[in-house]
Amino acid sequence: MESANRVQILSTEGRDRWTFQENVPRIKVAVSGAHRTGKSMLAADLQRVLPGYPLLEEPYRVLEEEGYVFADPPSLDDFELQLERSIGSVVSTPSPVIFDRCPVDFLAYLAVHKDRDACDLYAWIPRLREAMREIGLVVLVPIESPDRIAVPGSERPKLRRHVDDEIRGILLGDLYDLGAIVLEVRGSREERVAQVLRHLATMSGS
Repeated sequence: MESANRVQILSTEGRDRWTFQENVPRIKVAVSGAHRTGKSMLAADLQRVLPGYPLLEEPYRVLEEEGYVFADPPSLDDFELQLERSIGSVVSTPSPVIFDRCPVDFLAYLAVHKDRDACDLYAWIPRLREAMREIGLVVLVPIESPDRIAVPGSERPKLRRHVDDEIRGILLGDLYDLGAIVLEVRGSREERVAQVLRHLATMSGS
């Protein structure tokens, strides 16, 4: 396995900090979670502390920049388009890389969508498995208790909870036999980053 920067974790006054050495595995890392969990913030933080790891924005942002107009709330077609884009990005992008979201996220949104009966989720599973095999580590950012982020009604907090449950079932319960390597992180921004770096260090054989 190729290696990049080895991470040394330091603890100062109860807060985790990090420095860099050699030998962190050069893999595909995906940060997964429902909306408003700090997922995108963690992905950006990881990109800053893992030189050589580009960050790919979540498909929603990429498609918006390309001019695609999403329904409000997003339709089944909107989520299927994001799932298609996510699968394509994971399969075609070389390592190392950090993905903001992974295909499982969009399958979860489809599974809890009010029109879900019109979508054949199982038709996506073979391609989902293929894409998830490409990802060396999925970092799951759950909704914590107490919740770390205030979520207004406009952000659909009930949907957020349902998606969180669905993602956890797929990744931690291995609902579709994906066999993904999953690290669930909790705590402050610093603590979440440190947990990922520790795990990457163990993957490198440090």
